[in-house]
Amino acid sequence: MKKILLLGGSAQQVIAIETAKRLGYYTVLCDYLTDNPGQYVADKFYLVSTTDKEAILDVAKKEQIDGIVAYASDPAAPTAAYVAEKMELNTNPYESVEILCNKDRFRAFLSENGFNTPAAAGYTDADEAIRDTDRFTLPVIIKPVDSSGSKGATVLRSWDTLSQALDFAFSFSRSHRIIIEEYIEKAHPYLIGGDIFVWDGKVIMWGLMNCHRDNNVNPLVPVGKSYPPELTDKVFNSVKDTLQTMVDKLGIRFGAMNVELVSDKNDRVFMIDVGPRNGGNMIPDLLGYIFGVDVVEMTVKAAMGEVPVMNISEPVPYYATHNLHTDRDGIYEHIQYSGELEKYIIRKCEYKKKGDSIERFDNAAKALGIIFMKFSDSSEMIRTLDRINELYTVMMED
Repeated sequence: MKKILLLGGSAQQVIAIETAKRLGYYTVLCDYLTDNPGQYVADKFYLVSTTDKEAILDVAKKEQIDGIVAYASDPAAPTAAYVAEKMELNTNPYESVEILCNKDRFRAFLSENGFNTPAAAGYTDADEAIRDTDRFTLPVIIKPVDSSGSKGATVLRSWDTLSQALDFAFSFSRSHRIIIEEYIEKAHPYLIGGDIFVWDGKVIMWGLMNCHRDNNVNPLVPVGKSYPPELTDKVFNSVKDTLQTMVDKLGIRFGAMNVELVSDKNDRVFMIDVGPRNGGNMIPDLLGYIFGVDVVEMTVKAAMGEVPVMNISEPVPYYATHNLHTDRDGIYEHIQYSGELEKYIIRKCEYKKKGDSIERFDNAAKALGIIFMKFSDSSEMIRTLDRINELYTVMMED
């Protein structure tokens, strides 16, 4: 029986373990958290940090694995590529994965290769960053170079709160390095985001969607996706050209890539973030509804050196997700959905149970669950999503 090593056993990563088992692989899991749910699903579990490359390599050699997956995890993606290269398994270039997972290296790559890119600079010292503000024009965004889910990110429109924003970004950086970059004002209603899938160096699935935000909690944190994206054909084609060119220049051979882009008033496309992995917040599940394929299965098979299913259907429109959340801390009781919202919901995934502590939604890890919705047309979908916070209530203990 072939063995696959999976890096990360969180609730959202369990689906990768389950999929690998369904495909007939022996599953080995590594995670540094003692309470991860994946350990109860995998065939074998090691309590090892997924960012410790040498420790993971030791596990991989001991188990004599045939493939490795860092499902929906930016921090673990370089580890997976490193181990796969060392063991001559199916992988994208380790150097390319490192570039994608490090924000200041990614900005340098974009600049050196002729892509549109905001002015940016990386720092390991707050005082140096403060002295360097003259090189930037407000607004700017400050964020760790090595985090995901908008953790530690702040948009500054005044330098008055620079010190607080720097401290916040450094607190989420494993390498104690942050980046300051020009904030590109988008010329379309929503950020462009989602997952693409690459096979044999070509993008074969364009899972590009509208990225919704909630300005009441944190305007940088995604609260859901909707399809199709509200873009002109010109911008959509430019986005596709930009991403395929990036894939070509980095030598990406296969797998899912989580992307976030924006176009400005001159229709110039900027890549904001690209992660060499499946998106979080159940994006693969949403793409399954839209394209009629099992994206998780495609990911697992590709990592094992097998040809994934290629019968990607013409996309079905007007699907959306919403990340259930609250704007205050408390003790969870339940979520009450309005009748108006219920008629669109096709699936509910609630993470919390009565009595759990919950927190204000200021990063993606604090979501309470995800709902999937289907609409009849674009106006109905956008109208509902723009006021969705009014359509459900997170009930808490007094």
